Amino acid sequence: MTVRHYCQGLGDCHLIRIKRDGLTDFFMLIDCGVHSSVTGGPGKIDAIVSDILTVTKRIDVLVVTHEHVDHVSGFLSAADKFSQFHVEEVWMGWTEDPADPQARQLDKFKGQAIALLSQASQRMSAVGNNDGYMANVRDGVRSVLGFNFGVKGERVRRMRDEAGKLARSQPPVYLEPGTVRPTIPGLDDLRIYVLGPPRDAALLKVTDRQSEMYSLASAAAAPIALSLEGSFTLTDAGNQFVDDPAAPFDRNVGLPLDGALSAVDEGEFERAAVSFLAQHYSGPPPTPARTKRQKPVHPNVIDQSWRRIDHDWLAMSSTLAMQLDDQTNNTSVVLAFEDTKTGRVFFFAADAQIGSWLSWQDLKWELGTGPVTGADLLGRTVYYKVGHHGSQNATAQAKGLELMTSPDLSAFIPTNQADAKKVGWGEMPFHGILDALEKKTSGRTMRADATWIGTNVLPPALRAPSGSIKAISSPSPYYIEVDIA
Repeated sequence: MTVRHYCQGLGDCHLIRIKRDGLTDFFMLIDCGVHSSVTGGPGKIDAIVSDILTVTKRIDVLVVTHEHVDHVSGFLSAADKFSQFHVEEVWMGWTEDPADPQARQLDKFKGQAIALLSQASQRMSAVGNNDGYMANVRDGVRSVLGFNFGVKGERVRRMRDEAGKLARSQPPVYLEPGTVRPTIPGLDDLRIYVLGPPRDAALLKVTDRQSEMYSLASAAAAPIALSLEGSFTLTDAGNQFVDDPAAPFDRNVGLPLDGALSAVDEGEFERAAVSFLAQHYSGPPPTPARTKRQKPVHPNVIDQSWRRIDHDWLAMSSTLAMQLDDQTNNTSVVLAFEDTKTGRVFFFAADAQIGSWLSWQDLKWELGTGPVTGADLLGRTVYYKVGHHGSQNATAQAKGLELMTSPDLSAFIPTNQADAKKVGWGEMPFHGILDALEKKTSGRTMRADATWIGTNVLPPALRAPSGSIKAISSPSPYYIEVDIA
């Protein structure tokens, strides 16, 4: 098997080539995209698709792992070039099947979440940069929205649909976990297992678990889309009589804040509330000193607005943003390629997070040669396409990397540390995963942002065939090509 890993920044695109006796080579393309924040991203993707066309104009299988811009943007931005390919089949997860009831439920959540986050982003933009905390929340929400919108505001759904249309003779094939793909003509010794996305709704939402992460534990967020939606409706309407299902009190209990701070009152209760708010939460703006000897009154003594949380409720959008991002990552198509002659496995995890990894422990395939489990496939893995750019919650520990015990293990991380910092993602790739991979692979871990890419001057650990790697070349800054077995 030969894999050409493209290096476009934050994004995935992998061209797999397998030789067949008496037939043309088999080609599989897994994803083609770049995050909307990457400078010159569409141009890089255009160059990558042009390069693929120099290798082959036939793609036997196109795999669209999940609905994130950094995996699918190329199908729209380079649509003219993709139209030159003959694509035999398109594979997607069951989560993209419009006829699947569970998929429709997930899709409803995604649509609602994107709409609410877009609205929250607009409102936080109106706040400006004076509030540093809200500015950070706004930037975080925008970074997640960057997975769902292209450079020109295109929706990720359109990108996915463009990919689905490329197989002109048949609709997309929707993959189920725990299945094996039909044998490919001329590749009788290749078996392709489908591990994700999981069907368990609970595991789709699991993004972290202390025992499985190479990081500190983080609490799972409760669903808050309903609360955010109710808050938008209430503030848009401008009165307290809009029904808000997430509110702690009945809709007739309360007083519109804007009216109260403007001293609009209609009765004894309202007057008391207005007086209290004016005294403790509003107050007139600070006044300058009347004379040179008189010190100006500190703003916090007169103006009480610093006590209020006028915009802080918008911060809940950051939790919703992470829920959307994590749940979409857990809908990733995960494939394991087994050479049935040797039992060696090549593992492509897309952006699967902890929930998906945990689901593989329960998978079992009853085959003529005996049962195969998810843990068994991990134990025989000799090549690992690292999940989600090497992030802290996308490679399980005890039920993931520690199960990959082959001394021949090698790995590739589609990451770019500089781009990740620019988006505000913190440490990506995460040092704990990097350290574990370096040790597990005896230095055979490649990164898409390595300085040697495009030079063909390889680091010492990669210069001679070793482990599962038989040869490596990188004559172009756009890719690393690896022969694995």
